[in-house]
Amino acid sequence: MSINAIWENAFYLLALLNPASKMMFLASYEPALSRRQTRELAWKSSLAALLILFLLAAAGNFVLFRIFRVQLYSLQITGGAVVFMIGWTAIREGRFLSPQTGIPPQSFTDLSLVPLAAPLIAGPGMIAQAVAMSMEHGLFPTLAALTVAVAINFALMLFSSGINRTLNRVHLVGPLIRLTGLIISAISMQMMISGLKNAFC
Repeated sequence: MSINAIWENAFYLLALLNPASKMMFLASYEPALSRRQTRELAWKSSLAALLILFLLAAAGNFVLFRIFRVQLYSLQITGGAVVFMIGWTAIREGRFLSPQTGIPPQSFTDLSLVPLAAPLIAGPGMIAQAVAMSMEHGLFPTLAALTVAVAINFALMLFSSGINRTLNRVHLVGPLIRLTGLIISAISMQMMISGLKNAFC
């Protein structure tokens, strides 16, 4: 795979990764997070999610198909359906997640793993695409694309509070969430269509 193809796949994965939902999660947390807390949650969740995706991209073929007898098209259809529900909620309600409250600071490590690392970053759609991309393009180009996508998402998470404040000032939070939800829904539909084609062709 060429460098250009890696970047193209990275931005495709980034759209599927949906950075807006992570930014909204961190920005809507009560009590408000400090910069240090945001940074801690961002790097811990990104590293954990990247390790999960690396492992599944490398071993997903064996674990899913040889052990559990799950075919790629089943993973594509199921992952697409789950991602579609997230996108549809964003379009209909103008939000990805409910505000998170009441979790004490000593639980930040747990919070960075669940729900941030999984399922918000390494969710069903990302897992399905990581496995499919690894089978289609090879392991190392897939790992490179995953790294770029998660790194960009990490950078956006670091500046989530400032970005959210700016968007609120110009009243663009709602429209941006709905637009992102539309893109995610379209991607998820394409995943399901590809899975159905693979299942019946």
